[in-house]
Order: sequence, then structure tokens, then C-alpha cells
Amino acid sequence: MTTTPRRYADPYLAGVCLGLVLLAAFVFAGRGLGASGAFASSAAGIVAAASPARAAANPYFARYLGGDGPWREWLLFEIAGVIAGGFLSALFAGRLRAAIERGPNLGRRSRLLYAFGGGSVMGVGAVLARGCTSGLALTGGALLSVGAWLFMMAAFAGAYVFAPLVNKAWR
Repeated sequence: MTTTPRRYADPYLAGVCLGLVLLAAFVFAGRGLGASGAFASSAAGIVAAASPARAAANPYFARYLGGDGPWREWLLFEIAGVIAGGFLSALFAGRLRAAIERGPNLGRRSRLLYAFGGGSVMGVGAVLARGCTSGLALTGGALLSVGAWLFMMAAFAGAYVFAPLVNKAWR
């Protein structure tokens, strides 16, 4: 039995809700949203478990090892909430299924390679920028950071330039 999936959420309503979540993060956690800190904290915890001396000697990992430890970083709970929220959203909208979204002219392997390549480029960019896109755009934009607004303009310009190339694969 197949069910017709419901439409996605209204983007304007979702944007307002995201803004309220960002405001709540500032009020309750004292900082904005972001995801890269959760991955860095997890990597620090894994390295510290395998080789505590090496993790403590590495300046990148050492900053995540203070306080209550890397596994109590609040961003880990944020990421867990994002995963749970995405799962529940797909479940309630009738869109929960195992599938690889792709266009008719794009094979599964190619789609997965493009996704992995794009994710890798975004990950390297997040490390070089010392923050992820959500941290830069959402939190930095809300704080009126010039760098965040320049990043958003560059991201939208890049998307505008590359959209026709990506669009061909989905037709």
C-alpha cells in the first residue's frame, strides 16, 4: 500500500520557526546554532579515547577536552535533535523510506559520488572557515556579522552559477 506523501512545510513558516529556535538557543544556551562543533567534539573524544596524550598535545583537539569533556558538548544534543526531528518530520509527512533521490539521467553511483564530493568540499570549507554554514549564516547573520553576510552572498552567488549544471543531472 503506497501513501501519497504530504507537501513539505511552508518555507516562510519554517523560516520563522527556525528564527525562534535560534532565539531560544541564544536565550537558553547563550550561543547560536551550528553543527561543526559537534563533529569536532566527537573527533576529539574519539582521539582522546584512543590516545589521550596525543589528543592533549594537539591544539585543535585540546580545546574540546576541557570542562566536562567532549561528550557533554551541547551541540551533540543539537545534532541528535536534528536527526530525531528529521526522522519524525519524514514519518508524519509520509516520506519515510529508504531511497536515493536522483534524476532520471543520473545513476545511483554517480549521485552518491556527487553527494560525497559536495559534502567533503563543504566539510573542508567549514574547517577553513572555522565554522559550518549554519553557524555562519544563521548565527553570524543574526549577529549582523559582516563576514557572515559576505559568506551568505557568496554562497547564493555560487549556487546561482552552479544551479544550471546541477539541474541538467535532474532532468
